Amino acid sequence: MYQKKITYHSKNYGNLTLRQLLKTWLIPKKWQHLFRIQHDVLVNGIYHPFNTVIKDGDIITLKFNFEPRTDQHYLPGHEKIDVAYEDDDIIVVNKRAGKKTHPNLKTEDDSLMNDVETYLTNAHPYMVHRIDMETSGLVLISKTPYLVPIFNRQLSSKTLHRQYLAVVNLNQSIPNSGTIDLPIGQDPNDVRKRMVTKDGLTAITEYEVIKKNNNFALLKLNLLTGRTHQLRVHLSHMGWPIVNDPLYNSEPKNGKLLLFADKLTFEEPFTGNSKIIEAKLSKDMYNLICAYFKQPKSSSNPDN
Repeated sequence: MYQKKITYHSKNYGNLTLRQLLKTWLIPKKWQHLFRIQHDVLVNGIYHPFNTVIKDGDIITLKFNFEPRTDQHYLPGHEKIDVAYEDDDIIVVNKRAGKKTHPNLKTEDDSLMNDVETYLTNAHPYMVHRIDMETSGLVLISKTPYLVPIFNRQLSSKTLHRQYLAVVNLNQSIPNSGTIDLPIGQDPNDVRKRMVTKDGLTAITEYEVIKKNNNFALLKLNLLTGRTHQLRVHLSHMGWPIVNDPLYNSEPKNGKLLLFADKLTFEEPFTGNSKIIEAKLSKDMYNLICAYFKQPKSSSNPDN
């Protein structure tokens, strides 16, 4: 059974009842109901009605004494992982390009989730979100299934925010910043690909140019939705395909896809505190950025 004990700080929330607090913590309604009927939520060690006002310094105990919504199992993997952050409940891993986030079949053991299964000796990994196999960078993973619905709600409410860096070919001119709001659907001619289409799902990407020359631009990208291949499809459609994209860029390839998930911002469950995790550029991407923008390498290279 997963159990969480939290010291309540009113400065983060104000004066809330227990019911309001559980809602603020993004706990599903069904779970709130189970907490109530099973008396599995305690204030200072005692069960109280849900209309009880929580006071500063109160100790809230949550006993997740029921089945979770997800039951993920992975075979042990074989590679070491690059841990960007870890605590008792979550782990953030810097995934290398070319590594799948999760296996497609239960018999596979070569994905990031398999490798994290091996790394965690007293827990198991539960996927919160994924990034493309060709994309490198930060992936947030829960050590308990009970946090997955909470993080899913953060994704929906944009509390869990993902930022990327990309180097793109400039086949068209690019403004210094903007928003791409174009629906994305399946490419009818290639099952591997997506495309901008009128009857697709809403997809919104914000971008900002960090630097550019006549041929390339380095972009900061923010996902406001999370469609498959969203960044790759949007940028290619605008005439700014990501360098070395095997699906959406017709230019010759010279290495790995230059798309890197460099920053994660989310709210730590049950605290109200914002958490920001940033990753260092991979050596490959750092070197290629230097080459494309003819920038001399310096001691700031994270892998020097």
